[in-house]
Parts: sequence; C-alpha cells; structure tokens
Amino acid sequence: MFLRQLLLAVVGVSAGLIVSAGVFTVLISVGLIPRFAGKMHVANKVFVLEEAVIGGTLAGSFLSIYSEWGKIGDYVRLHEVFGAGATEGVWNLIGTLLQIVFGLFAGIFVGCLALAIAEMLNTIPVFARRIGFRHGLGVAILAVALGKLAGSLIYFTQHLF
Repeated sequence: MFLRQLLLAVVGVSAGLIVSAGVFTVLISVGLIPRFAGKMHVANKVFVLEEAVIGGTLAGSFLSIYSEWGKIGDYVRLHEVFGAGATEGVWNLIGTLLQIVFGLFAGIFVGCLALAIAEMLNTIPVFARRIGFRHGLGVAILAVALGKLAGSLIYFTQHLF
C-alpha cells in the first residue's frame, strides 16, 4: 500500500513538472513576459514579472490541491466578521468584485497570450494576405474581440455552463 502511494506521488509530481515546464516553455517561446515588461516600461524588472508568474502558478496549484486552505469564506461566515446580519451580503459583494477583477486580468492574460502566439506564427498577416484583406484589419480584430465578449456574457449570465 505504501509503495502504491509512493508511486502515485512520484507520477503526480512528475506529471505536474512536465505540464508546468510546457506552460512556461510556451510563455518563454512567445516572449510574453518581456513583451509585458516592454509595454509597461519596466524592462529592468522582467525577472520580477517572471517570478510573479511562477509564484501565481504555484499558489494556484497549491490552492487547487489543498482547497481547504483557500476557504476564507467559511471562516468569514462562521465568525460573522462583518456583523450578525450583514456578513453574508458583504461577503457576496466582495466575492463578486474579486471574481470580476480576476476574470478581467485572466482574460487580458489569455488574450495577450493568444495574440502573442498568433503574432509569433504570423497568422494574422498571412491570413489577411490570403483573403485579400487590405484595410480594416483593426476593425476585424475588434469585432472578433467584441463577439467573444458577447458570447462570454451570454454564456455566464444565462448559466449555460
């Protein structure tokens, strides 16, 4: 039984290392972090940004494995931190605001990653040349982004998940 658990632990850690190495390889190969540093005019702090990405990944992995450590809401509700009658409403408002902020930043990151990959592969200029698209490429990209935004809003507001 102990050997089985040990084998599962070794396989799990190995698989996690492989997946994280793949993710970081993609981020490094498309040059996303240095691009962010250049756009924010903090190129001398690129290592801090890279460490922040690694720290966020580790924190997210830790909280997904040990989810009981991330249950702040249970503590807040149990101890009625914001008062007897107001705790539930205040905590729901705080949770909603945190979800909005996280969703915004996650969407920005995923969008930048997708555009960095597309730019690295030169897919947008190649596609535009192939279909004879000369003017209005910015409008087309904006239309795609707004379409994705509308689809996401419909998906989440109508509880299609």
